[in-house]
Amino acid sequence: MAQTIIQTNEISRVYRMGSETIHALRSISINIQKGEYVAFMGPSGSGKSTLMNIVGCLDTPTSGQYILNGKDVSNMTDNELAEVRNKEIGFVFQTFNLLPRSSALDNVALPLVYAGYKKSVRDEKAMAALASVGLADRAKHKPNELSGGQRQRVAIARALINDPSIILADEPTGNLDSKTSYEIMDLFEKLYEKGNTIIMVTHEEDIAKYAHRIVRLRDGLIESDLENLEVATHLQQTAPKH
Repeated sequence: MAQTIIQTNEISRVYRMGSETIHALRSISINIQKGEYVAFMGPSGSGKSTLMNIVGCLDTPTSGQYILNGKDVSNMTDNELAEVRNKEIGFVFQTFNLLPRSSALDNVALPLVYAGYKKSVRDEKAMAALASVGLADRAKHKPNELSGGQRQRVAIARALINDPSIILADEPTGNLDSKTSYEIMDLFEKLYEKGNTIIMVTHEEDIAKYAHRIVRLRDGLIESDLENLEVATHLQQTAPKH
């Protein structure tokens, strides 16, 4: 039996800016199983980033329910959400978000500092995570001594360090050239094959194709939710006839 890791029931997110009301998400219900590889896609303002922020416990819904790994996190306090984030979610950002003065090893070990591990354990786990992304020989290097692709690998190693339920990648190839982008996506594919649950936010079709399920959003609603096989057929059917 597949285990549901993410379940949203009719979640909405409303922002009020002065007299204006913005409906970023409108009654979104979605289930994601453990071990799935899902891409959230959509134009700017579609709600994909808001959905990612709620799934990543960076924000809470205005209404509706969000259950993460069996826990209702819809109404948690900021402190409770921070604890869930540190335990359950590994984040990979477009801008890498590395500490510039810290080595690759110390950057990767950072979540373990918050989790209260002693230094020897942190270093051992961080070294293993760096090795898993092919960067064991760069442990002592600082971010400015690494290429963009290497920096993103360090960020991925940091995301893996707590053995999270979900890896959440926000435009993970946005700052990388094409060749490096594909190398990073190959790495995500390997992580998926090892059983990791991956959710990626992207606006690039060629990057989204790496995911095994694509959820498209528009105007705060789910426009389509297709398995990759269906995506290929769907694109074929809707392609202009010559």
